[in-house]
Amino acid sequence: MLTPARFATAAALLTALAGCASGPGTTTATGAGTSTSTASAATVAAPQSTTAGRTTATGKTEVLWLGQATTRITTPGGKVIVIDPWLTSNPKTPASFKDLKALGKVDLILVTHAHFDHFADVPALAKMNNAPAWGPAGLNDSMVKLGILPAELSPRFGKGGTITPFGPGGPKITAVHAEHSSELTWKDAAGKDTLHTGGEPVGFILEMENGFRIWHMGDTAVFGDMRLIGDMYHPDLVLSPIGGHFVMNPQDAAMAMRDMVKPRYVLPIHYGRRRNCAGRRRNSKPRLAAHPAPRA
Repeated sequence: MLTPARFATAAALLTALAGCASGPGTTTATGAGTSTSTASAATVAAPQSTTAGRTTATGKTEVLWLGQATTRITTPGGKVIVIDPWLTSNPKTPASFKDLKALGKVDLILVTHAHFDHFADVPALAKMNNAPAWGPAGLNDSMVKLGILPAELSPRFGKGGTITPFGPGGPKITAVHAEHSSELTWKDAAGKDTLHTGGEPVGFILEMENGFRIWHMGDTAVFGDMRLIGDMYHPDLVLSPIGGHFVMNPQDAAMAMRDMVKPRYVLPIHYGRRRNCAGRRRNSKPRLAAHPAPRA
């Protein structure tokens, strides 16, 4: 059930989702009790949850968005998780993060799918930190067979699977559906691009040590089971693509968040890199008005 306080926070997100700005550093409305940075990247310090049966860790969850879908999450227990790293060749990466070493020690990498703007820096970052890069089974099989990463750095899982890579008291990570594609393009010995299996695209539900839950959607269109995933996992924060063309546009994302997922907070991602980015405030208001508000 959506409580009145939760509804008020969700309603405040519609303006943020309705616009499409130029990249990291854009101020984002994320509701009362959170903060965003207007420096080199957007940050959200998420308050602790009180999920029963979980040990509460000291500290807060820190989410640092670095352009496109690249996200660094620091858990309350101090674990550093990087999702979809594409930094060194992304023109929208904040200058201070063009060097992968700027991320600091990375404990775990998550990959939603094989497209270059989500995968490009996975091999280098995994080797630099000796950190496993968890991803869709088909993608990680291809990485091993092509010699991109050794098997110990390329563990597999799939939709519906849950991992606890730091042990039973650490974060829990579940792979969920995403409506997209996942082709892996890799250069052969002659330098020619070759196409390989990239597995099924996924999103990730990350439950922190204190129960706070994040849904990183990866790349996706709207799909009906967003409602089911919201009902099953009750994410507190959703990282939602809004760029249009290959993913949801701002209007679709706003509808999905308000009427289907109903999170406490939303951080828009995957926008502003291409001129065909669909998000414009003046175009989104009529469509937002056509959708009824969720019931408390």
